[in-house]
Amino acid sequence: MDLLLWRHAEAVDGSPDHTRELTERGLRQAQRVAAWLEERRPKRLRVLVSPTVRTRQTATAFTDRFEIVPALAPEGGVADLLAATGWPDSAGPCLVIGHQPALGRLAALLLSGAESDWTIKKGALWWFTNRVRDGETQTVLRAVVPPDLA
Repeated sequence: MDLLLWRHAEAVDGSPDHTRELTERGLRQAQRVAAWLEERRPKRLRVLVSPTVRTRQTATAFTDRFEIVPALAPEGGVADLLAATGWPDSAGPCLVIGHQPALGRLAALLLSGAESDWTIKKGALWWFTNRVRDGETQTVLRAVVPPDLA
């Protein structure tokens, strides 16, 4: 299974939190990462998005075919991400567009075996693959793409 974690791009400050929109810079960040991802898009990619405005705007830079998942809201945690995506047993690839700190904590869990407060930069994409080699399940980090390098 491929699991792609994409933190929403830069958003305006303010409240209410769920209605914050992307800044002009954030829109450009989302477009750059979306273009990078489009060239490498896995077949049958499911796109799951937090219900916030900024995550939906980030998703729209890539596709208009996405599922809004309330459990992926800023209050959500690692267990919510795992349940929504079916990691590591889901048959197809999944892209999650969400928030800190849950995305960083999930990345830490996948790579180190324990949740920790890792930071995923605004607009950045982390791509993981789960595979079995010699009877052992392995998690592989395939790519980390910050928006300024996409």
